[in-house]
Amino acid sequence: MIGKLKGRVDQIGTDSAVIDVGGVGYEVFCSTRTVAAMPTIGGAIELVIETHVREDHIHLYAFTSQREREAFRTLMTVQGVGAKVALGIMSSLSADQIAQAVAAQDQNAFKRASGVGPKLAARIVQELKDKLIAFDMSSISAPASKDKVPVAGRSFAEDAVSALVNLGYGRAEAYGAVARATHTDPGANVAGLIRQSLRELGSVDG
Repeated sequence: MIGKLKGRVDQIGTDSAVIDVGGVGYEVFCSTRTVAAMPTIGGAIELVIETHVREDHIHLYAFTSQREREAFRTLMTVQGVGAKVALGIMSSLSADQIAQAVAAQDQNAFKRASGVGPKLAARIVQELKDKLIAFDMSSISAPASKDKVPVAGRSFAEDAVSALVNLGYGRAEAYGAVARATHTDPGANVAGLIRQSLRELGSVDG
């Protein structure tokens, strides 16, 4: 199995590329995000690869990091999500955004991806909510110490997310902002978390 390719970009398409490794061209399929991150033709590149072997073909899927590949693998555990749909989702959302959308149960984030309708979006957030790719509310509320997070801390974070959603932000966007705010000020109350989250979102001058 091929797990990594290191070479030079030979060709670039809309959702694929050819990587020259020692004179051998490997065609890889990837998200538009990965394509956009590639250097120009002839540029050096290193990609993490997921190899799929079937009776009639071998497909190589390319990613810029191990985390992206894990996101791809996790998405494909959902019934109805094949490689094409998974790459479509990853063209719309980064690995971190996928994790945030799952943790926040934000179906709308997935519905923006090509090939994902309401039913599939609902299935994705439902089936992946317990997967390792998603971080739950307790993890975003955790301070730097290894102590367990008190219930009140989780409640503050949940209330802050709800407040941001009421202000018009998407659940995944709000979830990510509260996660960053909580790590910035682990002892903040609801008002403090909302204020810091708005700074993270660029709505309040720092």
